[in-house]
Amino acid sequence: MARTYNFSAGPAMLPSAVIARAQQEMMEWHSAGMSVMEMSHRGKDYMSIAEKAEADLREVMAIPSNYKVLFLQGGASSQFAMVPMNLLRGSGGADYLNTGMWSKKAIAEARRYCEVNVAADTSAGGFCAVPEQDSLQLNADAAYLHYTPNETIGGVEFDYLPESGEVPLVADMSSTILSRPLDVSRYGVIYAGAQKNIGPAGLTIVIVREDLIGHAPEQTPAMFSYETHAKADSMYNTPPTYSWYMAGLVFEWIKEQGGLAAMAEVNQRKAGKLYELIDSSDFYANPVEKNGRSWMNVPFTLADAALDGAFLSGAAERGLVTLKGHRSVGGMRASIYNAMPEEGVDTLVEFMRAFEQKNG
Repeated sequence: MARTYNFSAGPAMLPSAVIARAQQEMMEWHSAGMSVMEMSHRGKDYMSIAEKAEADLREVMAIPSNYKVLFLQGGASSQFAMVPMNLLRGSGGADYLNTGMWSKKAIAEARRYCEVNVAADTSAGGFCAVPEQDSLQLNADAAYLHYTPNETIGGVEFDYLPESGEVPLVADMSSTILSRPLDVSRYGVIYAGAQKNIGPAGLTIVIVREDLIGHAPEQTPAMFSYETHAKADSMYNTPPTYSWYMAGLVFEWIKEQGGLAAMAEVNQRKAGKLYELIDSSDFYANPVEKNGRSWMNVPFTLADAALDGAFLSGAAERGLVTLKGHRSVGGMRASIYNAMPEEGVDTLVEFMRAFEQKNG
């Protein structure tokens, strides 16, 4: 069976080696007599899987010892509520940067719990740029500063780490986590849905500094408290066990590739090839300012939108699928996360060049 190059924004492509490994272990894991999907999450076999996955993630991301790593459910969208629930600590408000649809949704949810100061808003420009540090209208008394380093839909990515002083920095890294090295100690909370760079949908990872745990109001439901999950090592309830196992295989795969420095080198090269073609063409266009372009999600439009259907069908014939842009922005979008091999991007570039020659 020939696998396609899947440019979906998520659930996204997984490394072929990881899928092959999971296939080998599907019926029985390491002479356990059962599949991982059938294991008790509290049994010694599954506990070994969970512990290794966390240890590998800590190693890959160089997570300091004073941070807890939580393996949760609910998607990144659940964190839009859990962040204010856990981090307000009696404060009346929090700072948010509005740079796209996902930060907009986070802001709307946070307003249920606190006064939100929108410290920057790029909506007037169509979410095609990141705000400069000097333009941020930050509140020194804010409980935290929340931002989305990479906006999946608009293909907008911060090229710097916002400075927040003593205010904890919170990042929705769903579409950029594990794509390059980062200094975890600069953040109070990092959270990410798994279905882009980590593994299958169903798992959400939260990396939270220990001093920010234990401050949720008494009436907070147990399942929405970071303290609940930290004390139980993410086993307070039955976690998404198979997604956790698959994430562990991805962490192993990243280590085998050379870690996050190696991921960054390949990811930057992949994105560079696409942007180089787009910028050298009058047929394709990308609306994002160059210093805010995403490595992970590359949106582009054709000079004639009437050709969109032909482009998509022609691409699919060559095994290049799910390139249609988000319904809110139209056009095309190539999501090129870690698991997208460089040859997939090369094949896309070749097709785009040939399509332009035929239709330009």
